[in-house]
Amino acid sequence: MNKKVLITGADGFIGSHLTELLLEKGFKVRALSCYNSFNNWGWLEVIPENENLEIVSGDIRDPNFCRTICRDADMIFNLAALIAIPFSYVAPDSYIDTNVKGTLNICQAARDLGNIRVIHTSTSEVYGTARYVPIDEKHPKQPQSPYSASKIGADAIAMSFFYAFGLPVTIARPFNTYGPRQSSRAIIPSIITQIAAGAKELKLGDLTPTRDLNFVRDTCNGFHAIASHENTVGKEINISSNYEISMLDLFELIKKTMGAGHVTVARDEARIRPANSEVFRLWGDNTLIRELTGFKPEYTLEKGIQITCEWFQQKENLQQYKAGIYNI
Repeated sequence: MNKKVLITGADGFIGSHLTELLLEKGFKVRALSCYNSFNNWGWLEVIPENENLEIVSGDIRDPNFCRTICRDADMIFNLAALIAIPFSYVAPDSYIDTNVKGTLNICQAARDLGNIRVIHTSTSEVYGTARYVPIDEKHPKQPQSPYSASKIGADAIAMSFFYAFGLPVTIARPFNTYGPRQSSRAIIPSIITQIAAGAKELKLGDLTPTRDLNFVRDTCNGFHAIASHENTVGKEINISSNYEISMLDLFELIKKTMGAGHVTVARDEARIRPANSEVFRLWGDNTLIRELTGFKPEYTLEKGIQITCEWFQQKENLQQYKAGIYNI
């Protein structure tokens, strides 16, 4: 309470929800929005004015800017990243600049300004296709896409600052998060928006992979739980549901939730990853976060999907998405 936190990537899907959660809990939040000439703050635009919320625009690729925004923060949640896997095939350099060098800039600033605690955001994609399940934190890393490689590099940079300089770093590793405000490039918003737009045949990618799905509020509660305990420093920690579902079964669940039993699906080759790049199975072990913090998910998949479908079907929300365009 009354602590001042910096959230990078606060204008994005998870970042905006984390901003809301920490404001609810009484934190003073400095929220970083990626600079643009439109002065648009992304999903921070939907958060009501709050005396404890300070929004700044900038870019974590600039080390001097990072030093400025980290000043006087008690804790940093580093969520700023390029996350779209398909675009990482097209523009891998940009993923190194933002994800790896951006993380370096944040860690260096945190060290220079008095060893500020850093909660760095990883991704389950660093594990690649599961070699065993459930996937615990000791599972090998497998860079099956440039995006995954950049996040493995970012995690390594962050942990090197813990080992080399004693910077209090924790790697928070969410598995697949979903909910209101998620980008339409992800499968759940893609299914919902296509159905809501009246499509009878949906264009989707491979429906055989499995994923460990987590409602965004649970993911944010996981971040808060990790940040609230000192015994999490120096560790890599999964935030997961300890449950997997295939994308085909997920499609059927959303159809049922939306009363769209008539809808069929067609394979869209543009959405298929290169053969050796597809991650076919993700199922996360959440034992460590439960043991260290007592955290456990509150939302069932059915409840989370229901909330998500209702949000996307609201006219003012749906009109912000282009259901007919595949956005890499």
